[in-house]
Amino acid sequence: MHAFETAHASFVQVALAVSAFLFVIGAIGVFVRRNVITVMMCVELMLNAVNLAFIAFSRAHGTIDGQILVFFVFTVAAAEAAVGLAIVIALQRNREDLDVDSFNLLKG
Repeated sequence: MHAFETAHASFVQVALAVSAFLFVIGAIGVFVRRNVITVMMCVELMLNAVNLAFIAFSRAHGTIDGQILVFFVFTVAAAEAAVGLAIVIALQRNREDLDVDSFNLLKG
């Protein structure tokens, strides 16, 4: 195994470890926090962790497929942020707090 291949494999392992760490922090934040804005930020952190994993796998396989998927994830993240913030602003006008448990208007 050459030095480049060793460094390449080392990068992929480190990137996947950082990705897993970021995803776990985001998941813990979603389950523990009660503020809607904080929960949305944690979801964004989880999406960015997935993007990092896509880039690492893309580099490991030597293709750009993972990088193309990152653009789709960015699109979903932007739509989620825009729609989510619009809903939060609309709901916050009627309430004084942004507690997740107090929002039961969307239940069917």
